[in-house]
Amino acid sequence: MNIKQMVIRKNELGLSYEQIAKLSGVPIGTVQKVLGGVTKTPRYDTLIALESVLGDHPENKSLEEDGAIYGSSVRKTFADFVSSEKEEAEKNAALAAKIKASKKPGEFTLEDYYALPDDQRVELIDGVFYDMGAPSTTHQIVAFSIGTQIKNYIDSNNGSCVPLMSPCDVQLDMDDKTMLQPDFMIVCNKDKIIKRKVYGAPDFIIEVLSSSTKKKDMTTKLTKYEKAGVNEYWMIDIDKQKILVYDFAHEFDVTIYGFNDKVPIALYEGKCKVDFAPILKEISFLLDS
Repeated sequence: MNIKQMVIRKNELGLSYEQIAKLSGVPIGTVQKVLGGVTKTPRYDTLIALESVLGDHPENKSLEEDGAIYGSSVRKTFADFVSSEKEEAEKNAALAAKIKASKKPGEFTLEDYYALPDDQRVELIDGVFYDMGAPSTTHQIVAFSIGTQIKNYIDSNNGSCVPLMSPCDVQLDMDDKTMLQPDFMIVCNKDKIIKRKVYGAPDFIIEVLSSSTKKKDMTTKLTKYEKAGVNEYWMIDIDKQKILVYDFAHEFDVTIYGFNDKVPIALYEGKCKVDFAPILKEISFLLDS
């Protein structure tokens, strides 16, 4: 079975790299490199381990080792894995519901936040939990593209500030009642960055608006960011193709840009500009879908 056949089988089964890694025992980084064609000469034992999971391809149904047919074995293992994952998700959801029902909104603390299962993505604002749904593909493309342009500028100018992408916890008010996860941020005081989170207000924040978070991003978080000392806050509205820039450091100046503009960052005195034209081109195939 060659790598191309493995990739085809991976897509047929709908397996993620993480799932293949768990089923085969091969580190996820190795799985990604082998199936992604990065590793041109993978080790024999790695190929055998991957084939044990993906070896039920139509052209290779009869693969046997020690008298065991891998196809049926893998199907059973995969079914058990899916069942286990479903049970785990149900347990996590039940635990999250129990925690959220244990107090009234406004009473939750970081202790409750950290007690939630890892798959329960929320933000804690002034003791209130706000659920966060999975971001859309357009959301991710836009956030990543903006972050890449800004990071390239910082790197090319030997900048000392640190760009960070979500998910990354921000203990904005340095108390035990608020923990946020901005889509993108820049932190210039490295003392604020610790291994688990950012402790204090970032200098620059971007939120990409979505239907589930728009109200929170445009009202609650706008106020929180200003009061906490964030210097600059951008809100990206993909549907309207608008960028709202709040420059808190310069008398709360507000400017609206479009997706054909190059938007200057006040933090860098306008020398760094995010060009939204290529970003719009990149997501154009998704805007009408």
